[in-house]
Order: sequence, then structure tokens, then C-alpha cells
Amino acid sequence: MHKLLTLCWLGLLTTVSTNVYAEEEDSDLPEWAEERIEPFRESVGNWVDNTSRRIDGFFGTDDHMQVNNESYLRFGQEIDWMEGDGTRGDTTLRYRIDLPTSEDRLRLVIESDPEESQGTLEEQGSGRLANDQRDRRSSTLGLDWLESRDKRENWSNRVGAGVRLRLPLDPYVRFTSERLWQLGEGPWQLESNNRVSWFNNEGYSARTRWDVGRPLSKLRHLRFISTVQWREEEDKLEYSEVAEINHRINRRSALRYSAIAIGESVSNPRMTNYYLQTRYRRDLHKGILFADVIPELHFQRDVSYDPRWAMTLRLEMYFQRKISHDYF
Repeated sequence: MHKLLTLCWLGLLTTVSTNVYAEEEDSDLPEWAEERIEPFRESVGNWVDNTSRRIDGFFGTDDHMQVNNESYLRFGQEIDWMEGDGTRGDTTLRYRIDLPTSEDRLRLVIESDPEESQGTLEEQGSGRLANDQRDRRSSTLGLDWLESRDKRENWSNRVGAGVRLRLPLDPYVRFTSERLWQLGEGPWQLESNNRVSWFNNEGYSARTRWDVGRPLSKLRHLRFISTVQWREEEDKLEYSEVAEINHRINRRSALRYSAIAIGESVSNPRMTNYYLQTRYRRDLHKGILFADVIPELHFQRDVSYDPRWAMTLRLEMYFQRKISHDYF
């Protein structure tokens, strides 16, 4: 796998250096790299899909081969650099096994990296989770009960329970509620996503996110995102404000421009970090291989708000039978 990703990086560098972007095609990779990647991707993608459907068929109904299955395996390699902190590299493996027919409203879910294990709001907002703060033992096995409601008309709720797969087993309970409003007759929409959870080893946590946005054109979208999060383990309230413009350059490339402010505490509110971020995402190969280039400029409280540059380079390969063009 590591050799495959090395080949992908070489292919990306070759493409950039020659400034060749064949927009009419589905891949930027040279032929020699594509010949090595595609058979492996197809084999693993089919295995992920077939395995999840067989498990779904055991617990669910005879429709398991026909329904949409959102299982995936994602392998990534990234390099993070922060001025004053140096460079760090990391390789990640993340997965989700979806069993949609286990019952009409009861769904068995196996996944890595639940939201509760993804660090502080600052780390989540930048997409630059530090290596030493990733919980590599955070896979969960659980049951989710879903309400069959359209969130554009009513609150759509989900209740889940299960265990984190590590010793000793760490049981959890989670409640999520979502709602989407159309604001008047105009183009503005407001979305609310709220979660309360409890893990036996970490205690309670709560997060609420409010996202208001509108399209600026066919290729641009404006969003303002407010998030508040509290975790009993740290006993600290965090909040963030994000303003961003998403720009779809073409069918295989996209840009996101963000201005982000992070704060904490209730009794003594203070801002801990302001930063500007640009994220360029490119579909390198047929909707399965993506590259991210994420430069940032931080103004952090703990260094007297002196400007500090940061950069993340990330390469991700998705293994699914059905290709999904997920630009952000």
C-alpha cells in the first residue's frame, strides 16, 4: 500500500511539473501508475462492498444486494508542517461498514474515528489533527435507530448505542438531531446538527453546529458555521466561527477559502487562535484518489498572536464499488 501511495505522489509531481491537466479525461496519473493502481483499487473496493453486503444479508433482508451501501475503506498519507514545530508525517486507515437492511429503522454500523475522538474544534476546523492526538483505538460497533423523517420538514433524530472496540470494552450512547430550514423565499438555508454522547471511559460530551449558507453562483457557495463543543474529560467549553467560500473550479478540482476563529471558556471567554486557510482538492484519478494542499496562516494566543505558517499535504485513496466524487 505504501508503495502505491508513493507511486501516486510521483504521478502527482510529474503532472504538476509538466503543467498538464487533461480535463477531458478522468485521471492525472501517467499510464504506468494507473496500470498499477487500478487493479488493486478494483479488487479491494469489490471486497469492501461484498463483505459489507454479506454481513448485511446475515442480519438484514434479501434486499441487501440491491440497496445503496455506504461502506468504504480510506487509506491516507499526509505531511504536516507548522512553523516552529517542524514536520510530521502520518499514515491513516479509516473505514465504515454500513448495514442498511438490518432493519427498516435499526442499523448496525461499524466505523473508525467517531466524531468524539477527532480532537478539539481547532484541530477539526483546520483538518490538521496532530499525530499524537489521533486515537488509533477508536473503532466502534453499534446500533443506530433512525427516524424516517425529512429534516427539511421535521427534526430528524438518531439514537445509537454500542461499544468502542478496545480492551477494556468502552460502551457508549449517542443522540443526534438534525434540521434544515429554507429561510424565506430567498436562497439562504440554515442547517442545525446537534449531538450528545456518553462514553464510559471519557464521560459526556455535547456539540451543536449551526450552518447558514447560500449559493453565490453555480460554482460558488458561501457558508457561515458556528460550533460549540463541551467534553467532560477536559471540562472545557470550546466555540468556533467559520466563514468560507467553496469554489468548484471544474468537475475534478475545488477550492475552499476560510477565515476561522477559535475560543474557549464561559466564565473567562478568550480567543485562542485566528487563522486563514485555503484548501485545494484535486481528483487525481477517477473519483478514488484525491490530493489536498492546505496552506494556513495562524495567529495563536500562546505565541502572542505572532503569525505562523502551516502547510498540510494529503493523499487519500477510497475503496468503494460505487465511486463517489467527494470534493470536500
